[in-house]
Amino acid sequence: MAEFTLELNDDQKQVRDWLHGFAADVIRPAAPEWDEREETPWPIIQEAAKVGIYSLDFYAQQFFDPTGLGIPMAMEELFWGDAGIALSIVGTGLAAVGVLANGTEEQIGTWIPQMYGDADDVKVAAFCSSEPDAGSDVASMRTRAVYDRAKDEWVLNGTKTWATNGGIANVHVVVAVVEPELGSKGHASFIVPPNTPGLSQGQKFKKHGIRASHTAEVVLEDVRVPGHCLLGGKEKLDQRLARARERAASGGERVKNAAMATFEASRPSVGAMAVGTARAAYEVALDYAKTRTQFGRPIIDNQGIAFQLADMRTQIDAARLLVWRASWMAATGKPFTSAEGSMSKLYASETAKKVTAQAVQILGGNGFTREYPVERMHRDAAIYTIFEGTSEIQRLVIARTLSGMQIR
Repeated sequence: MAEFTLELNDDQKQVRDWLHGFAADVIRPAAPEWDEREETPWPIIQEAAKVGIYSLDFYAQQFFDPTGLGIPMAMEELFWGDAGIALSIVGTGLAAVGVLANGTEEQIGTWIPQMYGDADDVKVAAFCSSEPDAGSDVASMRTRAVYDRAKDEWVLNGTKTWATNGGIANVHVVVAVVEPELGSKGHASFIVPPNTPGLSQGQKFKKHGIRASHTAEVVLEDVRVPGHCLLGGKEKLDQRLARARERAASGGERVKNAAMATFEASRPSVGAMAVGTARAAYEVALDYAKTRTQFGRPIIDNQGIAFQLADMRTQIDAARLLVWRASWMAATGKPFTSAEGSMSKLYASETAKKVTAQAVQILGGNGFTREYPVERMHRDAAIYTIFEGTSEIQRLVIARTLSGMQIR
């Protein structure tokens, strides 16, 4: 078991510097163009694949870092470059986490490589959980998966929304209801292989921020997938459903559902993304305040500006520490007894919104224009308090964990 330390080792520092260089030299210069185009930046993903950043091997190395800091460190540096492009590069990871959290070793080995493709033919993957009437309220999910025993196939019907890479993905991971009377405990995750009939892209959303990342609806019409595409397998599902029925009948403890297992594993990573965006905006504001003169002196000479920057840096560092703590706890098998994962995501996402807004204010009129990147960073930061569990949901998770009560 790795001991906790705040000092990155030499290998981690080397990876961090490598990622920072890619973010500075490749991602950041391309950010304004792809934000305006509102299209998936395939050339940038291709470049990331060529150097080894967009690959199963790279994410596996970071995921299995015994300190737990590999993934958050990578997320912070890439999102420091640009949130929209970085999300296009790492969005496949959420689907991969869905397979890692719920799949068998054979499923992991079969499907995750197909999510990435290779440097000559890059692919992306999509995790499909949210629905038009079921975002935070996962118990209201309507997408159904019905087992056809005669053919050993599952038949999926429904509409998913807010899916990163939805419709353009090579592999879709879809959460569906298999036993409606169990509510969120009756959900399961399925692999929808490439070119499966019945799956199509619905509406592609035009977004406020992260516009270089593809977000769309996924429509499932009598989509048939083989029995082996049920993540974890049918025997494990039947056992889990049986336990859920027993606990529901006795009023016992909750059973985690497939979507929540994925989100719990990824929340500190989202916090790290928010830290990267906040840090980028803070650095722009600091440089601007040191060079912008008003009334004969740099504006950082004014306490009103200097104190804002002091608070911004303090909040960013605090957010990073919460993210690192949660990531270290997850890697070393320590339970989130106080919802530390949700804490990290909550504080980091709220910090990103606040810090980017302050950066716009420090730059004044310039901050409101697209000539400076803080305007884009401020738009991008808004997503962190919304996706993978809103701030309100994070507070609910924390409050329930601390109190032991089903607060509503």
